[in-house]
Amino acid sequence: MPPRKCTRTITSVTRPNKRITLPIAWAQYQLIVADVTAFRAWLDGMIHQFPVLFPPSITQGYTLHDVRSSRKLGDVHLRRICLTARTADGKQQVFTIAPSGVLPYLSGYTDDVEPALFLRRFGVPFWALTRVFGHNDAYWYRLETHFGSYTLVSTTVKDPAKLPQHLVADEKITWLNGEEVEVATTVGEDCVLGASVALRPDTENLTSAYQIFQEEAKQVDPHYAPKTVNTDGWHATKCAWRSLFPLIVIIECFLHAWIKIRGYCRNLPELMPQVAEQVWNAYHAADALTFRQRVANLGNWAQQNTTGSLLEAIRKLCGKVERFVLAYDHPHSRRTSTMLDRQMDALSRHLDSARFFHGHGTAAERAVRAWALLHNFRPYCPRAKVAQAFRSPFHKLNGFLYHDNWLHNLLIATSMSGIPK
Repeated sequence: MPPRKCTRTITSVTRPNKRITLPIAWAQYQLIVADVTAFRAWLDGMIHQFPVLFPPSITQGYTLHDVRSSRKLGDVHLRRICLTARTADGKQQVFTIAPSGVLPYLSGYTDDVEPALFLRRFGVPFWALTRVFGHNDAYWYRLETHFGSYTLVSTTVKDPAKLPQHLVADEKITWLNGEEVEVATTVGEDCVLGASVALRPDTENLTSAYQIFQEEAKQVDPHYAPKTVNTDGWHATKCAWRSLFPLIVIIECFLHAWIKIRGYCRNLPELMPQVAEQVWNAYHAADALTFRQRVANLGNWAQQNTTGSLLEAIRKLCGKVERFVLAYDHPHSRRTSTMLDRQMDALSRHLDSARFFHGHGTAAERAVRAWALLHNFRPYCPRAKVAQAFRSPFHKLNGFLYHDNWLHNLLIATSMSGIPK
C-alpha cells in the first residue's frame, strides 16, 4: 500500500451542536412528545433548572416547531423548537430537544452502548466489542470518535468560574502513520481540557496545538487568562504558552529534575537515600527563603560527595532555583506534573492498545479528543480515594451531575457544544 501522508489540513475538527439533550427517561419522553401542553410544561421546567444547556436567547421565547421521526429507530420521535429571537443576520434558530437515552444521529440507545464504551477505558479493541455486543468494528469506531467533534472545554466546564487558573501542560510522544508526533495535553483540576496532535515539537506546531485549548476556553469565558502553567521546561512549550497567554507564569516541574537525578543514582545505591532526602527536603520547604537555602545546601553537599553525571544533574536542579521558587508566589499552582502524569498513563495505554494513530490527521485529532472527553466523564475506580466523594473528573470539577449514568451525563453536557453563548 502507498504510504499515507501525515498532514493536518483542517481548520477545526469541532462543529456546532444544535441538539439539546436533557435528562428524562425515554419512556416519559415518548409519552409527552406528542402532547403540546405537557411537552412545553416539561421543557419550561428544564430551562429553569438547567439554563446552561440552552441558548441564552431562549428567555425571549420559543415555539414548538415540528416532530421528526427516525428511519433508523422506528419508535423514536424527536421534537424541535424554534427560538423567537433571531440571529444577527435575521435567521431563525431551530434546535432539537432529545432525551439522553437516544444517541446523536439516532445511531442507537445510550443504555445499549454504555457498557461497550466503558470497556474502551481498558483498551478493549473494537473487534472484541463487535463479538460481544454486535454491530461491526466500524460502528464502534465511529461511535467513539464522534465525541471528538465536541468542544472539550465547554462540554466539561459548565461554569466560567470553574475554569482552572492553574494548569499543567506537556506533550505525549506517539506516532501517526509511522511518523513521530506530539499530543499537546492540557490538564486542570483532574480534567483533560486540551488534547491536540502537533506534527513536530517546535514552537509553531505546539502553539497551534495549544491554541485550540485557548480558543475553546475563551468560548466559555472571553476574558479567561490562567495564572500559572506547570511544564517540563521544554523551550518550545514555554514559548507556545507565552504567546497564547502573555501574562501567564510558567513554573518548571520539580519532579522532572528529580527523575533525572534518580536515573544517575541507579548505579550508586549507597547515595540514593541521601540524595532523595535532601532533594525532597528542599521541595517541602515552607517558604521561598528556606527553599533557596536548602537547594544551596544540596549543591554544596553534592560538590563534596558526588561526581560525574550525578553531580551535573544536581547542579542543573540548583541552577533552576529561580524557576522553581515562582511557585511560592502562587500557593495553588502545580509544582509538579503529577496530576497530568495520571492522565498521561491512561492515554499511553489507550494509544498502545490502538497501535497508535493511522490514517488522516483529522482522524487522529478526533480520536485523541474523543479519548479526552470520555476520560473526563467515565467513573473513577470504586477503590480510589477520590471516588468516595466524586463519581468522575467532571463531577469533581463542577460539583454536580446531570444524570447518575456517566454516558447519559456526557450526552447531556454536550448540549449546545460549539455554539457561542
